[in-house]
Amino acid sequence: MLHLNDITLRIAGHVLLEGASVHVPAGHKVGLVGRNGTGKTSLLRLIRGEIQPDQGAVRLTGGSSIGSVAQEAPGGEATPLDAVLGADEERARLLEEAERTRDPYRIGEVQGRLAEIGAYAAPARAAAILKGLGFDDTAQARPLRLFSGGWRMRAALAAVLFKEPDLLLLDEPTNHLDLEASLWLEEHLRRYPRTLIIVSHDRDLLNKVPDRIVHLEQRSLTLYAGNYDAFARARREKLELMQKERVKVDARRRHMQAFVDRFRYKASKARQAQSRLKALQKLDDVAAPPPEPEVELRFPDPEIPSPPLITLDRVRAGYGGQVVLDRLDLRLDPDDRIALLGANGNGKSTFAKLIAGRLEPMAGEIVRAAKLRVGFFAQHQIEDLDPEANAIEHLQRLLPLLREEQVRARLGAFGLIQDKAERPAQALSGGEKARLTLALVAARDPQILILDEPTNHLDIDSRDALVEALNDFPGAVVLISHDRHLVELVADRLWLVADRRVRPYDGDLDDYRREVLDAARAAERTPGKPEAGAGRRREASDRRQRVIELRREARAAERELERIAADHRKLTARLGDHATYQRMPGEELEALIKREAALKSELQAAEARWLAAEEALEQAAS
Repeated sequence: MLHLNDITLRIAGHVLLEGASVHVPAGHKVGLVGRNGTGKTSLLRLIRGEIQPDQGAVRLTGGSSIGSVAQEAPGGEATPLDAVLGADEERARLLEEAERTRDPYRIGEVQGRLAEIGAYAAPARAAAILKGLGFDDTAQARPLRLFSGGWRMRAALAAVLFKEPDLLLLDEPTNHLDLEASLWLEEHLRRYPRTLIIVSHDRDLLNKVPDRIVHLEQRSLTLYAGNYDAFARARREKLELMQKERVKVDARRRHMQAFVDRFRYKASKARQAQSRLKALQKLDDVAAPPPEPEVELRFPDPEIPSPPLITLDRVRAGYGGQVVLDRLDLRLDPDDRIALLGANGNGKSTFAKLIAGRLEPMAGEIVRAAKLRVGFFAQHQIEDLDPEANAIEHLQRLLPLLREEQVRARLGAFGLIQDKAERPAQALSGGEKARLTLALVAARDPQILILDEPTNHLDIDSRDALVEALNDFPGAVVLISHDRHLVELVADRLWLVADRRVRPYDGDLDDYRREVLDAARAAERTPGKPEAGAGRRREASDRRQRVIELRREARAAERELERIAADHRKLTARLGDHATYQRMPGEELEALIKREAALKSELQAAEARWLAAEEALEQAAS
């Protein structure tokens, strides 16, 4: 479908592609990956025809349409539903013509085409896409001017998904989404019926959606079969082979050069030496493997107060008299690693601001450890950087007593070394701005980190470095992130923010994913049969509740089994000790033996209950 043939592309004198070629067959889903700054976004612009190559050609199957998210977010008085329906220009044109035409033959043609493209089912399909991206029924009817930029970009994404172009180009589509919308988008893209090229640093998305990976590196394009993990394995093996071949050729070159150096002036060996010299000249250089990125992030290692760090007692929070969260009874301890779940608008950011001390409670009490230092990261902080100031100046404003070398050392812990520390913020990449913001968050040696979508501008290597840095951090961590890879590797507890409450969530991310997708499917009403959609929602809700109850029963049975097993082990150990028989009176010994027999029976019964509970849970979950 898409052919890039011998492409050379220069932007502002910088060569991004040189003699690069790749072919994307129709119907395939391709992940485009590469380090920041290699030219992924420029390649998408090239495919869209916004820029032209310096050499080579871009060919697309005749008549194929290309779609991507509009650069300018929609706004004005139009609603999200209006904006999405308006993306299908043919439908809008035909509906307008159907209203004004009086020619019976043309009326038949127009109505036939409207039926062919599913024009009258389109509002239900558009509403389902918007709902999947977080717009409830009320939000779909509000003017776009009332929404933030991030929500308007969601509407722009919904519009291009609704349009279903033959070739869909998406550049970091999850950046403006929460976890729930990201899960829905992943499932939607997996079922996308046409060709897709997606640029993303979301490892889970790249593993679930693409069946091919195109790697942009060293000004060339390499196509790999499979998802991101398959690509990573294949590339690692390729680099290992390159390194082995390079070592082998270098050894051969040294051996031949040593022979030449030793015998080139000795008459009896001169001919052999000349032959080796010619062979040495013909020996091809083996390219060194491209250097692996060295991304390192390090948070400070502060002294941590005794638990609890923060306690909330019957806390209520909100804005301007409107309650967002209520009846919060929670505590944070130094070893907590908590991820917040819940749809956008439920209050995750409100809770983050509350425990960060940036929002005062409307009622209740928050008790903090003495002199507790909190590091708070929010997306707007990246946009609030002084564009004219460099990283050194930003950090010196927070820590004016530090010498410049000390400031540079702190910036170096976040990968901002040498000239990167001296560039004005406006000249930094998105990932470098994010790392600078993290350095500012860490400036006062926080004992608790609260991070609200910290990975939006970070590439995969930087995200992996952030995982390591958070796992090394000795204090508490509270995460809000749509990056499941980050959540799974860092968080060991999940809290659900819903219905004005914040509660521990019993399941894991896979359980939550199933719940979100079940709810999204249940919300897709069958046109003309709203009662069927309501029935499916009730059925899905009942099923989710049943799974939660069974999981609680299974965990309670497991805890009971562990308790009885521990008691039985202790008693067995006492009975296995000869001193027990020497010191203990006969009556007590007899009671001990009877207790051991009773515990053995209890252990068998508890194990049976646990196995039955696990089996019931497995059946309900499947």
